[in-house]
Amino acid sequence: MTTLTKAEEKIMKILWGIEKGFIKDIIEQYPDPKPPYNSVSTIVRVLVQKEIVGYKVYGKTYEYYPLISKDEYSKGQLSRLVSDYYNNSLKQVVNFFSESKQLSAEELEEAIKMLEELKSKKNE
Repeated sequence: MTTLTKAEEKIMKILWGIEKGFIKDIIEQYPDPKPPYNSVSTIVRVLVQKEIVGYKVYGKTYEYYPLISKDEYSKGQLSRLVSDYYNNSLKQVVNFFSESKQLSAEELEEAIKMLEELKSKKNE
């Protein structure tokens, strides 16, 4: 799966939120100062070329919509992250978070419970 730039990701987050829209609709979702129309339009055209965004034509205007879900993109990016930086090792990921103390005791308990449930499903 293609990795998006920060600007592309921002537009995708907006499109996932509004489900479909014209360039003006996307710009409306940006905080002030809003980006120029041409900048947003260019990024959206790149997303179309990457086959991440589709469109419907209404005369001279285009309505854009996501071709992949936010969940699908998130899963792909997480898989890429684990693969590229942690050698596809869940153990290394958990070790990273536990050593950097970014997990509370409660979060560790939840993770252990989830892993135990996954283990029992695999053993069925």
